[in-house]
Amino acid sequence: MKKLIIVLLCIFLLAGCTETLNEEKVSVTAGHEMRVHFIDVGQGDSIFIESPNGKTMLVDGGVKGAGQNVVSYLKELGVKKLDIVVATHPDADHIGGLIPVLNSIDIGQFYDSGKVHTSQTFEEMLTLIDTKNIPYNVPKTGDSIAFDDEINVKVLNANENATDNNDASIVLKIAYGNVSFLLTADAGVALEKEMMQDDVKATILKAGHHGSNTSSSAEFIQAVHPEVTILSYGEGNKYGHPHAEVVERLQAIGSKIYATAEAGTVIVSTDGVNYDVNSKEWSGTIASAPQTTSASVEIVSKDLIEEIVGIKNNSNEAVSLKDWQLISIEGNQVFNFPNVTLQPGKTIYVTSGSNARDGQNYLKWTKKQIWLNDGDAAQLRNAKGAIVSELD
Repeated sequence: MKKLIIVLLCIFLLAGCTETLNEEKVSVTAGHEMRVHFIDVGQGDSIFIESPNGKTMLVDGGVKGAGQNVVSYLKELGVKKLDIVVATHPDADHIGGLIPVLNSIDIGQFYDSGKVHTSQTFEEMLTLIDTKNIPYNVPKTGDSIAFDDEINVKVLNANENATDNNDASIVLKIAYGNVSFLLTADAGVALEKEMMQDDVKATILKAGHHGSNTSSSAEFIQAVHPEVTILSYGEGNKYGHPHAEVVERLQAIGSKIYATAEAGTVIVSTDGVNYDVNSKEWSGTIASAPQTTSASVEIVSKDLIEEIVGIKNNSNEAVSLKDWQLISIEGNQVFNFPNVTLQPGKTIYVTSGSNARDGQNYLKWTKKQIWLNDGDAAQLRNAKGAIVSELD
C-alpha cells in the first residue's frame, strides 16, 4: 500500500511539472506580436510589417497616387523610420507609392530587384535613393534578409536579369514561430513552378498579381496550402481581378479569403503560435469595371517605341479638349490637355520620349519615356473626369 501511494504521488508530481512546463512554453511569446498590414492601395500592393521587437519593413507602395495614403497610414501608427523598404519589381503599381514614402520617412535599407526600367517613376525612385544616400541592396534567390532576431526572412526569388518585370519579382517568405507569410508580388506561373523546389508552404499567402490567373496555379496553391489568402486589388479594376479560377482554387483547399478592395486594409496579428485577421472574409462578389462614356473621341493608336498616342474625333462636331487628361495607368502619369479644339474626323497626337515634338497636330508631353512599359494602358478622361476611352 505504501509503495502504491508513492507511485501515485510521483505520477501526480510529474503531471504538475508537465503543466508548468507547458505554461512556460506559452508565456515565451506573450506580448511579442508581429503585425502584417496589407494596406488598401487600390489596384496595387503595399505591405507593412511590424516585428515583435519593433522593427519595421515596407514591401511596395502601390501606385504613385496612393503613396500619400501609405505615408499617412504609417504616420498614424507612429512610424518615424522604416528599417527596410523592398521594391519587389519596377512596375508602377508597386513602386509608384514609394516615392512619397522616400520623401517623407527615414529609411535604413532599400532592397530592389535590380531590374532596370526606363519609366519616369523608376528613374525618380532611384534618384531619391541616391540623393538621400540610402543603402541600396539587390538580393539573390536564397538570401536571408536581416530584420529581427525572432523572424526569418528568406528570398525565394529575385532576378535582376529577367526579361519581364514580373519575372524579376522579389518573393519573400517571412516566418515567425509557426506562422509564415508568403508575399509573391507579381510572380507568374513559371516562377511559381521554380519556387516549388523550395519550401513554399505558408500560413498566409498574398496571392500573386492581384488574383490574376497569370499566377496562383493549381499546383502552387496546393503546395502553399494557405489557411488565409489576401487578395490586393482595386474595386472595379479593368483587368477583372480577381479571376474566378484563382478564387475557385483557393476555395477548393479551404483557404479563407480577404480582399483589400472590399475590406480595406487587412491586418494579420500573430504571436508566432496563433494568428488573428481583423477583417471580414471576402463576400465572393467581384465589382464590375468602371463604365466609359460613349466615345465620340477615342484613343485610336499607341506607339510604344515612338511614344506617340493618337486621339481621334469621330463625331460631326468640334470638341474642346481643355482640361481633358491622357493617363498612363501603370505609371499613374497624367498629361493635361491645353486649350485646344479637335475638329470632326481629325486626329491629334500626344508625344513623349526623346523624339517628343510640338506643332500642327502634335502636342508635346515630356522628353521622358511614358509608354515603353509592358502592358501600360492609356486612358482618356474628359473635363468632368469621366472615362472617355481606353487602349491597352
